[in-house]
Amino acid sequence: MEPSRCATLELAGVSLRVDLSGALVWDEQRLLVVSDLHLEKGSSYASRGTLLPPFDTVATLRRLEAVIAHYDPRTVIALGDSFHDRDAHTRLTGDDRACIANLQVGRDWIWITGNHDPAPHGIGGEVADAIKISAVTFRHEPTGAHGEIAGHLHPKARVATRARTLERRCFVSDGARAVMPAFGAYAGGLSVRDAAFAKLFPKRAFIAHVLGDTRLHSIAAARCY
Repeated sequence: MEPSRCATLELAGVSLRVDLSGALVWDEQRLLVVSDLHLEKGSSYASRGTLLPPFDTVATLRRLEAVIAHYDPRTVIALGDSFHDRDAHTRLTGDDRACIANLQVGRDWIWITGNHDPAPHGIGGEVADAIKISAVTFRHEPTGAHGEIAGHLHPKARVATRARTLERRCFVSDGARAVMPAFGAYAGGLSVRDAAFAKLFPKRAFIAHVLGDTRLHSIAAARCY
């Protein structure tokens, strides 16, 4: 992808790339990470009487398919809450199951357990609570530990440009730890000014890598509101 679609994220002495899609790439390991897919959120809401267009799983998988096709990773880590509830995998269509199976062909696939999806079954791949590679630990819920990459909080930032104000999903990192944006089409977001982020980044000395329309914008915390 063109340079404007990626930004470098240095974490615990490791050089990573954050992609405009919301994926994280570790070139040296041929590793691609996505977080909070929340597949079948639409059908979950529909079962409780809140009707949403039932296209979130297809949209999310198509975006995932595109970024995997581009980077051709050896390993994919889905960083928790890949499914919106513990029964969501049973509501996948045959086509969606086939898509996931095709994405897993020829590569290792690791489902990190989340608070929404303790253990996805029958979808292929391996399941783990967390995984450590070199100095980097991947888990769903952030603890603030050094070298940690987590999801769960769905960070988003509001920033002002010359033309308008934008509120978009973002990666958040201070060089010691990082929180990834939600990848799922219906996943939503939590402001980086929320107290949950203050606990992880007490000095607010983080950079928000904001997913813009056509490029990433790396913005200091002080400029986010």
